[in-house]
Parts: sequence; structure tokens; C-alpha cells
Amino acid sequence: MKFRNLAAAAAAVSMATAPAVAAPVSRDAAPAEADSELGGSGVILGILAAALVIAGIIIAVDGGDDDPISA
Repeated sequence: MKFRNLAAAAAAVSMATAPAVAAPVSRDAAPAEADSELGGSGVILGILAAALVIAGIIIAVDGGDDDPISA
């Protein structure tokens, strides 16, 4: 992978994660009367989304400079 591709991928990742690491705002949560029925964890979805973003960047930056093989 060329350095310019690596730099482009790093720039794309930093732009994608910038809103997520913005300055924290102190907000009080409203009291919940009952637990959610959906359950689950947002952490797993966040990790999966980050992996998909990174995989998309790698695929986009690949370059496709492979020579076609023909007989």
C-alpha cells in the first residue's frame, strides 16, 4: 500500500470519528419507569460499524492495479 493511500485512509477515519469524540456535554438522563424490551448493547454495534468503515476504506483505497489474466 502506498503512503498516499495510507494517508487518505487515515484522513477518512479521522473525519468519520471526529463527531464521536467531540467535547462531552453534561446531560442528566430522565428517569426510566421500565427497562427496555429490546436489550442488547450499543458497544457491539459501534465496533461493528467501525469495522465496516475501515473495511470500506481499505476496499476503496485498494487501487485495483492488478493486471488482468487472459489466455
